[in-house]
Amino acid sequence: MTADGSPVLFQRDGAVATLTLNRPQVLNAISLELGEALLGHLRAVAKDPEIRAVVLTGTGRGFSAGADFSGDIPATPEGHDDLRARLDDLFNPAITEMRAMPKPIIGAINGVTAGIGMSFALACDLVLAAESASFLFAFSGIALSPDGGLIAHCAARIGLTRTAQLALVGDRVPAKQALDWGLVNAVHPDAELAAEAQALAAKLGGGPTVAHAGAKEQLTWVVSDLATRLEGEAGVQQRNAETHDYPEGVAAFQEKRPAQFLGR
Repeated sequence: MTADGSPVLFQRDGAVATLTLNRPQVLNAISLELGEALLGHLRAVAKDPEIRAVVLTGTGRGFSAGADFSGDIPATPEGHDDLRARLDDLFNPAITEMRAMPKPIIGAINGVTAGIGMSFALACDLVLAAESASFLFAFSGIALSPDGGLIAHCAARIGLTRTAQLALVGDRVPAKQALDWGLVNAVHPDAELAAEAQALAAKLGGGPTVAHAGAKEQLTWVVSDLATRLEGEAGVQQRNAETHDYPEGVAAFQEKRPAQFLGR
């Protein structure tokens, strides 16, 4: 976190609210504290009629490197990481809030985004990327499956074939390729990203808010029954958490070594 100590920074300029993930020392990896703060801000912004557009971005070199697995994940009675609880209590409510919010959210992706960080990026309505940005599913590297609605939102943007490539093979997508594929709406020089995002948000914030809400509601229909999808993902992820490969994947990631997966 930066000097003010807040895991998520909140700034308001007229009708635009900006939420900034603020753990730059770990590329804004999403801890329990950050996730709770983000969910709280999303709920407050959704209820504020004076806020008519939102920007979501990160501090430092990354938007978000994904979930923080360094120790604040609850455990099941059997001693496994309770990933279902983390999804049900934190990540899925935040994704749901983003999609249900009756005002546009602009993702200003300022660097690396991976795992659940990519899920949050693609839950935005419009996605602007810095030239240095990249997108990575990352889940399979620690023996997990995608969550946060990532498969559905990615496939809605770029199709099932490319989504399968990212989910199973694990390709990293640089910003230019993301633009060519239609994963993002625009790419800007790093130094110009924040200003471009604010300008777009100001334009939307000065527009017909009710009509924008209606358009967003219709956009959500493209991903049908998100709640059921998120619930299904949570079950799949908990099954993964109880395998041999999952703790090996997390340990290998933290120790910066290749994982030795056994397929069980």
